[in-house]
Amino acid sequence: MITTNDDFDGQVNSIYTFFNSILVDNSQALNEHIIYTDANALISTQTPYFIGEQLFLGTSLIIGQNGFEETDVKIGLEQLEALINYDVNMFYKKSLNALATEELNLYKVFEVTDNGKSLHVSYEWVIYTFNMADEKTQNYFLNTLDVTIMEEKSVQEHFQKMAQLAVNAGNR
Repeated sequence: MITTNDDFDGQVNSIYTFFNSILVDNSQALNEHIIYTDANALISTQTPYFIGEQLFLGTSLIIGQNGFEETDVKIGLEQLEALINYDVNMFYKKSLNALATEELNLYKVFEVTDNGKSLHVSYEWVIYTFNMADEKTQNYFLNTLDVTIMEEKSVQEHFQKMAQLAVNAGNR
């Protein structure tokens, strides 16, 4: 559901009031805009969707941005609606469902190496990358993720390993 800017009053505590939480993620997936989302959306299994090609969960608050200054939203409602896609495939849904028990930030950046150079990627990037893989590779990702969670091993280490495998595969 898309709401209008009339639903947001722009006061200092508005983001807290909007999400009923001080835990928010932000993204700059839209030029000249910042997108705030509820950091608890994953664990509370809120609806996934894409804005452009970036994955979001739950409610989003979009604010215009000029440098470091917040401004009025510049994107029109029709343009925004054209960018939103609720068609989230089964791989994404299974990945998010498995991660719903974990308290992690999908947009948290961690480091892997690419030919000796440091590369910064996020959990969301790893899921996006494995989504493009063949079915066998996707199943490997999901099965090893399930085992990692069942055995209470580090999900962060699992994602670092999967990210490194994806980077290495891209270098072949």
